Amino acid sequence: MSKISFIEAGKRTVKLEQAAIEALGSRIDQDFHRACARLLDCDGRVVVTGMGKSGHIANKIAATLASTGTPAFFMHPGEASHGDLGMLTSNDEVIALSGSGSTQEVITLIPLIKRIGAGLIAFTGNAQSVLGQAADIHLDVSVAQEACPLGLAPTSSTTAALVMGDALAVALLEARGFSAEDFAFSHPGGALGKRLLLKVSDVMERNFPKVRPQTTISEALMEITQKGLGMTTIIANDGSLAGIFTDGDLRRALDTRHDLHNTAIADLMTRQCKTVTADMLAAQALKILEDNSISALVVIDQDKPCAVVHLHTLIKAGLA
Repeated sequence: MSKISFIEAGKRTVKLEQAAIEALGSRIDQDFHRACARLLDCDGRVVVTGMGKSGHIANKIAATLASTGTPAFFMHPGEASHGDLGMLTSNDEVIALSGSGSTQEVITLIPLIKRIGAGLIAFTGNAQSVLGQAADIHLDVSVAQEACPLGLAPTSSTTAALVMGDALAVALLEARGFSAEDFAFSHPGGALGKRLLLKVSDVMERNFPKVRPQTTISEALMEITQKGLGMTTIIANDGSLAGIFTDGDLRRALDTRHDLHNTAIADLMTRQCKTVTADMLAAQALKILEDNSISALVVIDQDKPCAVVHLHTLIKAGLA
């Protein structure tokens, strides 16, 4: 195939799948509303099942529901017939995916689901199919044409089912008032979770460098070296923050040929320095550092410095 043929095939695929998604708009109707209401009122969990390609989509829908506030898991229909059905309770709602509505492994589960007393919501392309007729609620995910030119590989149909699942998940998310912080609690190990949950208090250095205004620059350099943060705070006699002295201030002192042994640090410190509070999100502190091209912030508690948060610490925490 030529390069142009690849591009044409790709564009045709995208166009066909776009059409399949657009057709779903008219199907967000009272059946969709009923499905959302049932899932919202579910006292158990949402159990999503499907075979083959539909199974992969079902697995993703379950994961999306679970991460957005709706307890859910994927149940393989083949394994369900060999013991996994024991995970299902009468308080659960089952979402069953089958493009044809006649997938044997899924159909086999219908009488068992009914006997247990769980609800059944079907995603199919045929409302008159066995699964479509047996379901309490049927959501139409039919497509006019698969993107596969042979009409065999599930392509547009699996995309439509996935989008319908996302529509359910987002509608339920909004109904629950699910927040970004709630989402982060479901993703504590990821970068998003860290950005939304990590506070300055979790990463700040409490053993931070500090000197008095009258301290000479050479003496202050000893404190900077010992604490290893590349800066020091200057603490006034009343305990308040008088300023900070960084490696940038040191370079300026060397450029102007100040006597490091006899010059008080108050003469060269930066008085108007950036500060944060311990309860601020670490991600906010990182943005302040990046916006001002600096590497450290002083943490203030009741108008007095209590710690320092450093860029390197935030990077190690996975925020950058």
